[in-house]
Amino acid sequence: MRILILNTQAPFISGGAEALADGLQVKLSERGHQVEVVRIPFKWYPPKTILKQMLACRLMRITAVEPDLVIPLKFPVYMIPFPNKKLWLLHQFRQVYELWGTEYQDVPNTPEGQRLREAVIQADNRHLREAKAIFTNSRIVANRLKTYNQIEATGVLYPPLLHPNMFHAGDLGNYFFYPSRLTKGKRQLLVIQAMRHVRADFKLIFAGKADDPSYEDSLRQTIAQYDLGDRVQMLGWITDEEKARLMANAFGVLYVPYDEDSYGYVTLEAFHAHKPVIVCTDSGGTDEVMEHERNGLVVEPTPEALAAGMEWLWANRLRAIDMGEAAFATLARHKISWDNVIEHLLS
Repeated sequence: MRILILNTQAPFISGGAEALADGLQVKLSERGHQVEVVRIPFKWYPPKTILKQMLACRLMRITAVEPDLVIPLKFPVYMIPFPNKKLWLLHQFRQVYELWGTEYQDVPNTPEGQRLREAVIQADNRHLREAKAIFTNSRIVANRLKTYNQIEATGVLYPPLLHPNMFHAGDLGNYFFYPSRLTKGKRQLLVIQAMRHVRADFKLIFAGKADDPSYEDSLRQTIAQYDLGDRVQMLGWITDEEKARLMANAFGVLYVPYDEDSYGYVTLEAFHAHKPVIVCTDSGGTDEVMEHERNGLVVEPTPEALAAGMEWLWANRLRAIDMGEAAFATLARHKISWDNVIEHLLS
């Protein structure tokens, strides 16, 4: 079968969606299919360009060698017309949905912004219904479809890792690890503020590249302001091998985004490394796999609560080990595998 995977690409920015597209291509190819990933340039700012990018996708036609199946992943590439289109939906334009009215809205609440919001929702209502099936990467995304667009998802397919064997259990080191893109929605600043309240002698290690250099500057300034330089380390971009090593030897892993669409690759990597994860009550899709005091901790999104969670885990080493084993067992319980994903996408 000839299959096209459609995704967006913001120049010089790579995250979970890009990793998922590459992984899906590899796993479909391993099963004998001819697969290409088509990446459509996209940026979400300034907001006035969004409608033009939606129109560009709508006018696009897949010609030459026609594929048997198209699998779009994100807004607005799912608007490209094709008769046999099945979505594995990772993201809509969340700024006009559940992020509207929050600090993460990024669209001005002006008459122009209101018109943009209405246009995006109307286009989704119309064009999403062209798909033969709509699978989502979480119940969060499925619930959004039903709430805002009155569309029932076909099912939920949890994204697996491409190279799960890279991650493995190691020692319990003297640090908590938070690998992720440095961006406001991932709330690294909240974790740094939590370290001001920590009295135990563990450290905190961040790894990841900043979407916006000014955000990284603000993190470093906060570390300096509160004299945390000997306890908080920012590594920047690291290789996958280095991330796996740091994950293996971490005491625990942090992943505290605001209202994430899914559980996030950080959570999944930690589970494969037999590590407990600390998330927040408002971290969104993480609550689909996280169970408080079973495979990690779910705490309030305040510096004090995060600090207390890290210190409790640090003081309860045997519980931390048990939670790490329960984290690994979560993978099988939720059927997080490529076999499950591909079986449903191609059925």
